[in-house]
Amino acid sequence: MYFTKMMRQLFFLLLIALLAGCDKPAQPARFHAGDVTGKYAQADFHLTDHNGKPRSLSDFRGKVVVVFFGYTHCPDVCPTTLANLAHTLRLLGKDADRVQVLFVTIDPERDTREILAQFVPAFHPAFLGLYGDAQATAITAKNFMVDYQKVPAKKGYFMDHTTFTYLIDTQGRVRLLAGERESDDWLAQDIRLLLASTR
Repeated sequence: MYFTKMMRQLFFLLLIALLAGCDKPAQPARFHAGDVTGKYAQADFHLTDHNGKPRSLSDFRGKVVVVFFGYTHCPDVCPTTLANLAHTLRLLGKDADRVQVLFVTIDPERDTREILAQFVPAFHPAFLGLYGDAQATAITAKNFMVDYQKVPAKKGYFMDHTTFTYLIDTQGRVRLLAGERESDDWLAQDIRLLLASTR
């Protein structure tokens, strides 16, 4: 009799615990990249794309914008990042239509419109290369807190630069900062979260 009563009490307590768990709101999914919401309020640009069209961040409102700063003569990080971003878009499937990847050159001396028009779309036809004169480049880099400098080499020079990828939500706000080691799968998941938050 005592044992039966005790079992009923345990069952009752277990039922209460289960019901209480059902009342808890689901925890929001977490981003893989670093959440920098509010830290880049000044982020914007006034540059020209490789088709010759003037561009600013507001042109892409309604899409998740992925921005990477680099240069076409980059021997490793830049082409690797662009190739990874192309793979990320393939992982997104139909959602890729709501994403715009922008490659901003920090080497306007060499990266002309013609060179960008050959280099950037080679990774994905929807990618856009952006360029400006030295002043516009410096202003844009400052807005995104990007560091870059020309480093002399035996033949010409190379550019030492910040290698983060910026994820901007559909309202034009920089939300995430992804490092080189973030996988394509994680980046695709982060982009889907940003897209889902505006549906």
